Amino acid sequence: MRRWDALVDRYIEECESRGLAPSTVEQIHRELERWGVWTKRRRPRRALDQVDGPLVVAYLRSRMAFHSKSTVSGRMSVLRGMGEFLVREGVWPSNPLRWLRGPKLDSRMRVPRRIGAEQMEQLWAAAAGQRSKYGRQLWATVLAVLYGTALRRGELERLDLSNWDRAMGVIDLDGRKTREVRRVPVPELVARCLEAYLPVRQQQLERTGRVGESALFVTRSGKRVRGITVSLAVARLARTAGLGRITLHAFRHSCASDLLEAGVRVPEVQRILGHRVLQTTVRYLAIADRQRHEAMAHHPINEWLREEAA
Repeated sequence: MRRWDALVDRYIEECESRGLAPSTVEQIHRELERWGVWTKRRRPRRALDQVDGPLVVAYLRSRMAFHSKSTVSGRMSVLRGMGEFLVREGVWPSNPLRWLRGPKLDSRMRVPRRIGAEQMEQLWAAAAGQRSKYGRQLWATVLAVLYGTALRRGELERLDLSNWDRAMGVIDLDGRKTREVRRVPVPELVARCLEAYLPVRQQQLERTGRVGESALFVTRSGKRVRGITVSLAVARLARTAGLGRITLHAFRHSCASDLLEAGVRVPEVQRILGHRVLQTTVRYLAIADRQRHEAMAHHPINEWLREEAA
C-alpha cells in the first residue's frame, strides 16, 4: 500500500482537470483517504495489487451502517471511479467494483419538501426583523435570489458584482458544476431587491475599506459571503420564524415545482435550473401536482357520490 497516497494524489489531479467542483473533489479525497487507512489497518496487510472484491465489499459494509441509500451509492461511485483509475494505471487487472450493484434509488425520494407560500413569507419576515440595516437588506436579497432564480449554493457563493446584468435583467453563472455557462432571467421583484441592496453593499464596503471586493454578496466585514454562512443564516431565520429545518436546496426545489405548477413547460424549467438531462427536471412533476388534483375533480365517481348524498 506504499503507492496508495501517490496514486490518490494523481487521481485527484485527474478529477480537478475534469472540471469537478472543489467541494466534490474534496469529498472524493476524504473518502479515498478513509479507504486507504482502513485497508492499511487490515491484518494481514496486503499489497495494493492484492486488494480484491471481498475486501472492498467489507469496507463498504463498514461504511453503510446508519447511512442513507444515496450516501452509500455516492461512496460506491467514488470507489468505482478510483478502481477504473487503478486499472488504467496497471495496478489492478480489472475493477471489482465495476459490476457491484448499489442500492436502488428512487429519484422522487430525493426531492425535499417544497417551501410553502406561508413559510416563505415567514422567512422574509424574519429577515426583515434583523437588527442591522445591512443584515436586513442582505438576507432579504439572498432569499429573493435563492427562490427567484433557483441558484445552487456554490453558484450563489461565487456570484460577483459583474455577474449581475441590470440592463438585461439576468444573472450570469459560471457553470462550474455543469461546465456550461448560463444566463438566468431575474423576476422583477428579485431585480428590485438587488438594486436596493447594491447601494447598501457599497456603503458597507466603504466602511470596511474593501471597496475593491468583487463578490456580489458580502459580509458585514466586507468579505465574500460563503455558502456555509448562507446555510447557517437560513437555518437561523427558520428558527426565528418557528419553522422546521430548511435547506438552501429547498429553495431550488420550490422554484422548480412552483414554476411547473404555474404552467411553465418542463424544457423551460430545465434551462432555468441548468439541468443537463430532462429526466432530472421531470421528477419535480411529482410535487407540482395541482393539475392532477384538478383533473381528478372531474372523475365520474364524484357524480356518483353526489347522487348518493342527495
